Amino acid sequence: MNKSTKTKISNAVIKRLPRYRRYLKELQRKGVDKISSGELGVLIGYTASQIRQDLNNFGGFGQQGYGYNVNSLYNEISAILGLDKAYKIVIIGAGNLGQAIANYTSYFKAGFVVCGIFEVNPRLIGLKINDIEVMDYEKLVSYVEENQIDMGIICTYKDSAQDVADKLSFAGVKGIWNFAPVDIEVPERVALENVHLSDSLHSLAYYINKNQKKE
Repeated sequence: MNKSTKTKISNAVIKRLPRYRRYLKELQRKGVDKISSGELGVLIGYTASQIRQDLNNFGGFGQQGYGYNVNSLYNEISAILGLDKAYKIVIIGAGNLGQAIANYTSYFKAGFVVCGIFEVNPRLIGLKINDIEVMDYEKLVSYVEENQIDMGIICTYKDSAQDVADKLSFAGVKGIWNFAPVDIEVPERVALENVHLSDSLHSLAYYINKNQKKE
């Protein structure tokens, strides 16, 4: 039985699952059939007990004395993350970041299909980015409703991000990936991931300076 149906899983565990999946994919490419928690820990940089503890949140995937079947564990983690199905996406904001995301074809291979891009700048409306048409922002709600869009990616200035989130939520998206430099609010039924690029950059600066002080 999947333990996650009864146990609340911490965000830290959820954020480690994509890393497990990425390394398992690489093992698949190399033709590796099985791997122990210790061997996987050496590759990823986690302890064997941490890996076992994380995976035990979702049930038992390994066998004592055998380890994990790489293909099975990869498929199990994919299903846990919801990556065993496709998602329809719209991007709001056709600036540099929005265009970069639209051009990142790895999303499409992973089942994240960008269906439309929306913009308020009339000079960008009508253009095609990676064969995806840039449409008028005023058409966002009707497009999301008619095409049953699952996710919205916000690549706008912070002043307009909440309005975009409100429209996406009203139109019925299930999740929002927010790249605007501001925290937004959404209904409880809408999953939200805020990505603050500056926070990550500032953290990197901290570690650079920390390492320099050790020298």
